[in-house]
Amino acid sequence: MAKPKQLKVTLLKSRFGRLKKHRACVAGLGLRKIRQSVMVLDTPENRGMINKVSYLVSVEEV
Repeated sequence: MAKPKQLKVTLLKSRFGRLKKHRACVAGLGLRKIRQSVMVLDTPENRGMINKVSYLVSVEEV
Protein backbone atom coordinates (compact mmCIF):
# COMPACT_ATOMS: atom_id res chain seq x y z
CA MET A 1 0.00 0.00 0.00
CA ALA A 2 1.35 3.42 -0.95
CA LYS A 3 2.36 5.82 1.79
CA PRO A 4 0.10 8.92 1.78
CA LYS A 5 1.74 12.14 0.61
CA GLN A 6 2.56 14.81 3.12
CA LEU A 7 2.50 18.59 2.84
CA LYS A 8 4.71 21.04 4.69
CA VAL A 9 2.56 24.04 5.64
CA THR A 10 4.19 27.23 6.98
CA LEU A 11 2.32 30.16 8.53
CA LEU A 12 3.59 33.39 6.92
CA LYS A 13 1.17 36.02 8.21
CA SER A 14 -0.57 36.59 11.52
CA ARG A 15 -3.92 34.92 12.15
CA PHE A 16 -5.13 37.85 14.28
CA GLY A 17 -7.70 40.18 12.74
CA ARG A 18 -8.87 37.45 10.36
CA LEU A 19 -12.28 35.86 9.99
CA LYS A 20 -13.24 33.38 12.71
CA LYS A 21 -13.49 30.52 10.19
CA HIS A 22 -10.02 31.32 8.84
CA ARG A 23 -8.52 31.35 12.36
CA ALA A 24 -10.19 27.96 12.93
CA CYS A 25 -8.59 26.58 9.75
CA VAL A 26 -5.13 27.76 10.84
CA ALA A 27 -5.67 26.12 14.24
CA GLY A 28 -7.00 22.97 12.57
CA LEU A 29 -3.78 22.68 10.60
CA GLY A 30 -1.83 22.88 13.89
CA LEU A 31 -0.21 26.26 13.29
CA ARG A 32 0.33 28.67 16.19
CA LYS A 33 3.26 31.00 15.48
CA ILE A 34 4.44 32.89 12.42
CA ARG A 35 7.10 30.93 10.46
CA GLN A 36 6.06 27.70 12.22
CA SER A 37 5.89 24.70 9.88
CA VAL A 38 3.86 21.51 10.30
CA MET A 39 3.58 18.31 8.28
CA VAL A 40 0.01 17.32 7.37
CA LEU A 41 -1.37 14.51 5.23
CA ASP A 42 -2.48 15.41 1.71
CA THR A 43 -6.21 14.81 2.20
CA PRO A 44 -9.20 16.67 0.73
CA GLU A 45 -10.02 18.03 4.20
CA ASN A 46 -6.54 19.49 4.71
CA ARG A 47 -6.43 20.80 1.14
CA GLY A 48 -9.73 22.62 1.77
CA MET A 49 -8.38 24.31 4.89
CA ILE A 50 -5.18 25.27 3.07
CA ASN A 51 -7.15 26.72 0.14
CA LYS A 52 -9.29 28.79 2.51
CA VAL A 53 -6.24 30.40 4.18
CA SER A 54 -3.90 30.32 1.18
CA TYR A 55 -3.13 34.03 1.67
CA LEU A 56 -1.66 33.23 5.14
CA VAL A 57 0.35 30.08 4.44
CA SER A 58 2.86 28.55 2.05
CA VAL A 59 2.75 24.88 1.04
CA GLU A 60 5.45 22.45 -0.13
CA GLU A 61 4.93 18.86 -1.21
CA VAL A 62 7.27 16.45 0.57
